Amino acid sequence: MERAPAKSTGRGAARAAASGPELDDSVHDALSNALFEGRLTPGGKLPEHRLAAIFGVSRERIRKVLHRLVAERRLEAIPQRGVFVPNPSRHEIRIVYEAHRVFEAGVLAQLARTTDEAILARIDAHLAEERAAAARADRAASVRLSGQFHMLLVDSLGNAELSRFLRELLARSSLMVSAFEPARLSLCGVDEHSAIAEALRSRDRDRAIALSGEHFTHIEQRLAQGIVERSERELEDVLAPVAFEGGVRKSRRKARSGAATG
Repeated sequence: MERAPAKSTGRGAARAAASGPELDDSVHDALSNALFEGRLTPGGKLPEHRLAAIFGVSRERIRKVLHRLVAERRLEAIPQRGVFVPNPSRHEIRIVYEAHRVFEAGVLAQLARTTDEAILARIDAHLAEERAAAARADRAASVRLSGQFHMLLVDSLGNAELSRFLRELLARSSLMVSAFEPARLSLCGVDEHSAIAEALRSRDRDRAIALSGEHFTHIEQRLAQGIVERSERELEDVLAPVAFEGGVRKSRRKARSGAATG
């Protein structure tokens, strides 16, 4: 049975009538969006008791959601210490984006030889979704769709091993984007994706590879700027707006599916 948290935030005693899974999803979505939008301090600890008070749910429920986010590689668990917002170093960022540049160069070299109209049509449809998310300044959707663009490229090759490798790489780089990329700078990637797609349409392998390399370099630069800008905020200031009286706001599904990088 759901137990009331030890502390109250003053947002009401009555919890919204929602099932356990719905509450889990609401808390999960709220924390995911806070990560995607870069509102949680990199390296910051997420104490169960404070989250329970913020969302008006039990510590057991918070623990379950945190474990889920750790399994999704969006948070990091340190034994005997707790759960933390990822805080990648500049060196980690550099080597991850070097891997992105080298890997996608090979993908594009192959696609420039084999891309057909069906693949280009899927890419165009995806770019339309990216533009729509950018137009409404939906950072969470933009981050997710950005990663899906790169997945779409590799999936077009039909090689499950290549797709698996990129998914693992995106699991790391999406955390970096969520942690450090300034929100005001994160919505320009669709233009760079569009340029890469046009180079593929022209079967210009060298241009596609060069544009891809520049794209990942620009992400690195934005992350470096974000490291400088990021300032610490209290959990209550960041997360309180997503709680409604006595519980959590109905979940926004935007951040549910796997997010990723630029």
